Amino acid sequence: MRAVGARLRELLPQRDDWAAARRNPRRDLVAGLTVAVVALPLALAFGVTSGLGAQAGLVTAVVAGAVAAVFGGSNLQVSGPTGAMTVVLVPVVAQFGATGVLMVGAMAGVVLIALALARLGRYVRYLPTPVVEGFTAGIAVVIALQQVPAALGVADAKGGKVWAVAADAVARFAAHPRPQPLAVALGVAAVMLLGARRRPNLPFSLIAVAAATILAELLPMRLARIGALPAGLPRPSLDFVDLHAVRVLVPSALAVAALAALESLLSATVADATSVGDQHDPDRELFGQGLANLAAPVFGGIPATAAIARTAVNVRAGAGSKLAALTHAVALAVIVLAAAPLVSRIPLAALAGVLLATTVRMVEAGSLLAVARATRRDALVLALTLVVTVAMDLVTAVAVGLGVAVVLALRAVARTARVRQVPLEQGDHSAAEQALLADHIVAYRLDGPLFFAAAHHFLLELTEVADVRVVILRMSRVSTVDATGAHVLGDAITRLQRRGIAVLLSGIVPGHEPVLTSVGVAEQLRRDGRVFPDTPSAIAYARDHLLTSAPGPAAPEHTGQSLVN
Repeated sequence: MRAVGARLRELLPQRDDWAAARRNPRRDLVAGLTVAVVALPLALAFGVTSGLGAQAGLVTAVVAGAVAAVFGGSNLQVSGPTGAMTVVLVPVVAQFGATGVLMVGAMAGVVLIALALARLGRYVRYLPTPVVEGFTAGIAVVIALQQVPAALGVADAKGGKVWAVAADAVARFAAHPRPQPLAVALGVAAVMLLGARRRPNLPFSLIAVAAATILAELLPMRLARIGALPAGLPRPSLDFVDLHAVRVLVPSALAVAALAALESLLSATVADATSVGDQHDPDRELFGQGLANLAAPVFGGIPATAAIARTAVNVRAGAGSKLAALTHAVALAVIVLAAAPLVSRIPLAALAGVLLATTVRMVEAGSLLAVARATRRDALVLALTLVVTVAMDLVTAVAVGLGVAVVLALRAVARTARVRQVPLEQGDHSAAEQALLADHIVAYRLDGPLFFAAAHHFLLELTEVADVRVVILRMSRVSTVDATGAHVLGDAITRLQRRGIAVLLSGIVPGHEPVLTSVGVAEQLRRDGRVFPDTPSAIAYARDHLLTSAPGPAAPEHTGQSLVN
């Protein structure tokens, strides 16, 4: 309990966390307001998609956004409801209703806190760069595709995946084109992109959205707007499912926790890469997301995670501290309570333009090209992760990308393993002895890893040796050995011995001895005196063996040379 308490104190907010907020609070406030304007329609849409309604999305953005901002491990992260979560939540709503979603969110929060206490957040840093780059580019494409219906003024586009919805929206637009929404979306995006180049410190997203809203009010444009908002935040909802349903909900809760952890940590990594000098704490980020998912269900909210779109807007708007994300949550609460009629007039096409510009700035073309040109392996992993992110979902994309990256990396490492025949260091021998050694002894040096991905390569090369009576295996350059490698090596030695060839081992690294002994590779050879500390000792043994034994199967002649360093 003391260890858990100490760990909890490490994860709780520190005074230094808010030091950055004192540097430029005005910039953080503007960034937070900018994100709030972008986050509002997203929160409404994701709440509706989840099955719990728009109010659930709003309360999630407010409550989870504030809690994650205070307790999270990133200065730039913005949390709230996301589209990826709705995929997991829809089946839960169908089977258990709203209370099932609340329970799943709370259970996921507990899992995330446990992951933070176990210090597992740091392992996301081991994700390969091509996976992170492909994920980021894929998310940018998904966000852009999500904006297609609003940018084209199509309200009833249908499809099972985001790309299918976008395709349906394009088809409907082609049949009945309406240029006004597209012009507004492209205009807002152009103002943001061009303005950021000239005056990067100005909040061009707010300027562009305000201008688009005023223009839509003055001109007779048929533009879809956000529409009426609820008068206030929903009442707290503490109704949970019966305990007998917890077992059924565990898989969904684990999926939500995995998605929240993965998306939050990858989003924080992307935010670090697009900022200057900022570095998140992965364990504290998991802790903050866990508390956010515990708090949101109490007020009727859905599971939340960090949102790359909102985080990207936050970074691009100039955020430098947690104050921006906290301002975003407070601003949303104020908007819901006081300014709903004003916000309801914002055209959806204008917000689509904001996100389209955000996606353009999310993708670093130079970084993508650098990874793609590095190796064919990196290019394949990047492209595969990007495509699966767009075609399927985030978790599947990362799993596929990571799996392919691991397989290709093992393949590359296995190719570094070599079995090379090396000349014998014969020393001062007579001409007849040297000829004898050259004709009947062969030495192989094993280089690199002897593990499951490379072991069979050794087996094939070693068993092809012919017309010799002694084989010396030099083991000093073997970098690692696993059980599979040791087993295959033992199999090769047995095959050679059955052909009457004496096998000697030299220079075994001390750390490899337990593995070789556990599978019986070195034990019999050690008992027969055929394990040596260095190659000259093995050659001397082989010379005596050849001079004192007749041709044919080799018999043990020396006893018990022990394994030394």
